[in-house]
Amino acid sequence: MSVFTNSASGAADQAAAYTAALLDLLGTRDPLAVLRDMPAALTRAIAGLSPEQLRQPERQGKWSIAQVLQHLADAELAVAWRYRLILSQDRPPLTGYDQDLWAKHLHYEQANPADALEQFGALRRANVRILERASAADLTRVGLHSERGEESIEHIRKLTAGHDLLHLRQIDRIKSAVA
Repeated sequence: MSVFTNSASGAADQAAAYTAALLDLLGTRDPLAVLRDMPAALTRAIAGLSPEQLRQPERQGKWSIAQVLQHLADAELAVAWRYRLILSQDRPPLTGYDQDLWAKHLHYEQANPADALEQFGALRRANVRILERASAADLTRVGLHSERGEESIEHIRKLTAGHDLLHLRQIDRIKSAVA
């Protein structure tokens, strides 16, 4: 199983490795620059793909690009809530979620790629505006993640940027498989 698998089973055990892997993907890049560019990067990544290619998983039991796009939109919704909680409350609890259960019960297999991209872009723009207005003190505010423990706004924005890069790699891999 990949270190990037983010299943609820064993999430607490794998949290440190998952976090380290996302931060390693980000490296020395400016997280805010990655976050700002992601809607355009997604548009570039899927340019020229047919509706069939967008809906075809790379192999049995794996996600399609459409499902990845819906995951990104839903993950952006979750991080939007976390940013707002942390900025407005002292040390709020941050609930983790099982991405596979969301995919199953929110019917990612029926996701409309254009709608998912639109949702993601709107949420991301709103989140970037919040991060751009955040003071240095705001970036140090923390929430208590149910699986990973204490996380600051700064840490979460780095994780989110690494998550973006992870899924851009995944989309490239899926494109190679379905082309």
